[in-house]
Formats: sequence, structure tokens, C-alpha cells
Amino acid sequence: MNSELFIADYLETSLLDWEGKISCVLFLAGCNFRCPWCQNRKLVLEETKNQIPIKEILEKFKSKKNWIDGFVITGGEPTINRNLKKIISQIKDNNFLVKLDTNGSKFEVIKELISDGLVDSIAMDIKTSLEKEKYNKACGVEVNLSDINHTIEVLLNSNIDILFRTTAVSGIVDTDDIKKIIKIVKGKKYIVQKFVPRNTLDKNYADVKPYSEQDMKKMEEMCYAELF
Repeated sequence: MNSELFIADYLETSLLDWEGKISCVLFLAGCNFRCPWCQNRKLVLEETKNQIPIKEILEKFKSKKNWIDGFVITGGEPTINRNLKKIISQIKDNNFLVKLDTNGSKFEVIKELISDGLVDSIAMDIKTSLEKEKYNKACGVEVNLSDINHTIEVLLNSNIDILFRTTAVSGIVDTDDIKKIIKIVKGKKYIVQKFVPRNTLDKNYADVKPYSEQDMKKMEEMCYAELF
């Protein structure tokens, strides 16, 4: 029986994916959402397969432990991978920190990872305000909003580093949505990211005009004002 664990791709060092830390970013293929504006098409549709052994990457860093603080696991959606816990356990066994990026759809997986002390930080994407029709449009599939809400509650009640974030896509997210999300995250770190119409899962979204820098600044200022 093959017990090898695999990832789809990785970025050896990043200064952007974990605030205040240098990280190696691991990408897992597969996703249970089909967000039309998503730019990770090959990972989402598994055109890129999980075929790079995690042990090879860990071996690289055994003699370079001062190069990075930890690993960021992203996708796709990592929590649908049945080997996620094993992958993280191998990383933790090598004394590295772990940050997980998630869409929040698998709250039981996330709750278990936190309870077992396997994650040091989690970033959850809240796609838009938690209204069924709007959330389904944002995700491109029927979403169980109860699971999304459960994940948010789990994160709000945890003691690990938490970040909530939203990509501001015109037609999916507006200022009213941002205000509603701010109330939900209750003072936790929350950022709004600018949508870049490039390599989108739904090719029609390559023609969606992104919010202007002025609009983005207003959203950011609103977040700051509401949170602080």
C-alpha cells in the first residue's frame, strides 16, 4: 500500500502569503466550489494533479530551516483532500508552523485541525454576504451556508491567528456586502482584496471591470473604521 503524500505545486518562498512570516506555499488540487472569477483554474479542475511528494519538499528544508517560518497550505480547497491531516502532521513533525487557506465549507475538518493543534493560522475567504442566492452565485455551486456559519463561529472562538478576507468582484460584492461581513467577523482581522480579471474560471469574468483604486480605498477605509 502506497503511503506517499502528494501536493500539486509549490512556491519555495513567499513574503506575501502569511503576514509577518516567510513561508513555503503548498498548492493542493481540487475544489468543491466553482467561483467564476477564480484564477486557479488548473488546480480547481484538477488539470494539475497532486503528484509532487511532500517528503521531497520537506527534505529540501531540513538543512534550510532558517530560510522559512512555516508552510501555507492552499488550493483549490485543501479541506476536501483526505490526506490533509497527514500532510500537516508531517510538516509539524519537522517543527514548522502551518497556515491554512480555506473557503470554510468543511467546518468539521477545520475544527479537528484546531483541536489537534495542527494549525497556527487560518485564512478564510468569505465570498460575499451570507445570503443564499448571492453566495451560490459567488461560489458557482449550491452552498450549505450553515457549514460556512459554523466555520466562522469555530474561528471566532479559537485562540489561533485568524484572518477573514473577501475578493471584491463587481456584481458579487458591494459595499453593503462588506458592511454585513464586518459585523459577522466581530473585530477579527478582515481584508478586502481587489479582483484582477485574468485567467478566470468563467471566461466571461475576464471582461468584468474591477473596482477602481478609489473604490477599493473606500472599502478599505470602511473596514478600518468599522473594525477600529
